[in-house]
Amino acid sequence: MPKALQNIRVIDCSTVIAAPFAAGLLADFGAEVIKVEMPGKGDPLRTLGPYYNGEGTRWATFGRNKKCITLDLHFEEGKELFLELVKKSDVLIENFRTGTLDKWGLDIDTLKKANPRIIVIRVTGYGQTGPYKDKVGFGTPATAFSGMTYISGYKDRPPVSPPFSLADYIAGLYAALSAMISLYYRDVNGGGGQQADVSLYEGIFRMMEILLADYQFNGVVRGRAPSLNGTSSPGGTFETKDGKWVVLICSTDGTFEHLTKAMERPELMEKYANNADRLKEDVYMNSLVSDWIQGLDYELLAEKADKYGVPVSLIFSIEDIMNNEQYKFRNNILKIPDEQLGEVMMPGIVPVLSETPGEVKWSGPAIGAHNSEIFSSLLQVDEERLAYLKERNII
Repeated sequence: MPKALQNIRVIDCSTVIAAPFAAGLLADFGAEVIKVEMPGKGDPLRTLGPYYNGEGTRWATFGRNKKCITLDLHFEEGKELFLELVKKSDVLIENFRTGTLDKWGLDIDTLKKANPRIIVIRVTGYGQTGPYKDKVGFGTPATAFSGMTYISGYKDRPPVSPPFSLADYIAGLYAALSAMISLYYRDVNGGGGQQADVSLYEGIFRMMEILLADYQFNGVVRGRAPSLNGTSSPGGTFETKDGKWVVLICSTDGTFEHLTKAMERPELMEKYANNADRLKEDVYMNSLVSDWIQGLDYELLAEKADKYGVPVSLIFSIEDIMNNEQYKFRNNILKIPDEQLGEVMMPGIVPVLSETPGEVKWSGPAIGAHNSEIFSSLLQVDEERLAYLKERNII
């Protein structure tokens, strides 16, 4: 079966999460992704926890479907080989600090001279321009800068950062989207190569229109709230009679009507049919829902919610996920052979495409596992030169 991105070659010379995640998404759908790493070191993500038998467990997923080569761009010979690779590629994804490639003699003009059609995706903490362009970029500080951390948590406690690298993954999605937009512009609309400037903070800030609108029109500086404060009511986190934690949300008036039927409280529609009216008495509305849910075991609650179309979900742990039939049916968890770890569970392919589905062909390879294939076959480097490059630790 043909792959959606077959014949697209991507150079991934990035590290850790955001940009490598973007390259991995393209690799899932058939792009040939060549990951360029420093000889002997590799991507730092290879050694990040959690660990199993002393091995980092995340690389197996992040490196899946990628071909790994080693190349030191500090050397002139390394830069020459890199430009040869650029000539034969469609997309370059990098996340060096702003201006790093320029300092190494691999500025955009040099890249375009090697390949006028090259698409360069740059991922940094704060973007390629502006007074923050040289700041070190990591996901947790970028999330704080985006405005998200300020509104996360409870009013009487410190702000809460996401417990995983949310900003990096969102930026990775935008980076992959940038690559696809640029490829469409180049290959369908007759354009040329271009650069994409993706920052860690802007991906989250793009989702913060509610903060802007409330501040602009109402002068409200939103603070910490554990639910969708000020947008819809009722909604939040509730505990069932048998000690299960669930979330419930009524984002539309129709959903609230369904809830009143499930609660057997149709009279609530007389006064609270409109969301604006419910928001005025949000505390009261949530107390009604809390009392109702506290009187039901989770299984009965789920039965009633599903019957009437009320959006309720158990708050799933990873153990719950592992045993869930929906996750199993959708192939959300794959088991992939791995040289270091034996067999690795990893998230499945997203999105699900009918005609060109993605696949996981292999887990994260060893450092330099594809040196021979790429340097000898693709770039036509002879054995004598390869030996010289290895001796000098350039590859």
